[in-house]
Amino acid sequence: MPDRQQQPPHSSSGQTDTAALLLCGARLTDGRAVDVRLGGGRIEAVGTAGSLTGASGTLAAKVDLDGYLLLPAPAEAHAHSDTALTADGDGPLTYDDQEIQRRATEAALLQLGHGATALRSHVRVGDVQGLDALAAVLQVRRSLRGLAELTTVAMPRVLTGAAGADGLAMLRDALKMGASAVGGCPDADPDPTGYVEAVLEIASEHGCPVDLHTDAADPARLARLTAMAGGLRPGVTLGPCGGLGGLPAEVASRAADQLAAAGVTVVCLPQGGCGSADLRATAPVRLLRSAGVRVAAGSGALRDVSNPVGRGDPLEAAYLLASRHGLRPEDAYESVSCAARSALGLPEVRVEAGFPAELLAVRGDRLDGVLSLAYSRIVVHRGRVVARTSAVREYCNSAAASGLDLPRQGRGGLS
Repeated sequence: MPDRQQQPPHSSSGQTDTAALLLCGARLTDGRAVDVRLGGGRIEAVGTAGSLTGASGTLAAKVDLDGYLLLPAPAEAHAHSDTALTADGDGPLTYDDQEIQRRATEAALLQLGHGATALRSHVRVGDVQGLDALAAVLQVRRSLRGLAELTTVAMPRVLTGAAGADGLAMLRDALKMGASAVGGCPDADPDPTGYVEAVLEIASEHGCPVDLHTDAADPARLARLTAMAGGLRPGVTLGPCGGLGGLPAEVASRAADQLAAAGVTVVCLPQGGCGSADLRATAPVRLLRSAGVRVAAGSGALRDVSNPVGRGDPLEAAYLLASRHGLRPEDAYESVSCAARSALGLPEVRVEAGFPAELLAVRGDRLDGVLSLAYSRIVVHRGRVVARTSAVREYCNSAAASGLDLPRQGRGGLS
């Protein structure tokens, strides 16, 4: 099926478009058909379909959303922009600045086309790439301003012992450059507990979030981590925590209670892992949710060696949570929208007056159908349409369809 993104002109400053935009005839998840007026990057008004005009009677640009379900836009809570789209490459991974910028930009636009208006990317620092990969992704962040919000997590490899001194210095430099959060994989450090202590100390110094990779397969190590992380502000996120699902039920339940008590957010990766094959299992989302843990869902690897077929599609993540893990469609979508935005420290979005105009319209009239066949999408960021994907299905004429009045998107049949 054809897939095309259209990017309307925008100011080079990336400022919010203050012109009014009227979304007409959209369907909400409660069944209402509504008009939604946007202005100044926020939702100004929501009214019955056909009832709204521009502010104070002025004319507003209109987008016809008849046949679309209107939702809060999803957010991508776990991406790897520096390694995205490298699965087909020959030889070792290149960290050339221009190549990383090209890949990271293409990856972000792919995810924007899926509906993600905010993305958090984990970027490796230290070792061969030094801070070059981070600098390249930060440049992409600047170039995408006005289209999507891209934030970065600095990921050093080692932070303890003699080898960790360089990692600590690199991590502090990464925050000075503009990294938004500190993270990494403590399980790969010779001293996992010391790694976490170092990350939490630096995060406390700079007042920034923490987002760590862990399989969570070692309950004693996870207990120490949650005990240290409890109460840290602005917060701690762990992912993908797939190892929790392999623990005995009583042990996993106790770990879930500890995560909830510490206020830790878990970002699971239903579409596949990142980093290694050991991280491919999906966290036990129903167990975590029942314990009161905030669970968000991310995409993980986007066509790199960890997952050569990764799609980076939040709606697919929600679909998998519903189809494989038994979540209600509403809860599954919440994990890639409201919960994902919360994990990124972003304000809540509702299709109500006063909330940020971060929206996704998907062809369909019910959420379960949208998660099943989420083809045509219109993406709104800061009150402006920033991406549009159209898909048309056509069939050859057949006697099987004659007289049945079946829905057809195309006019006529294939020749």
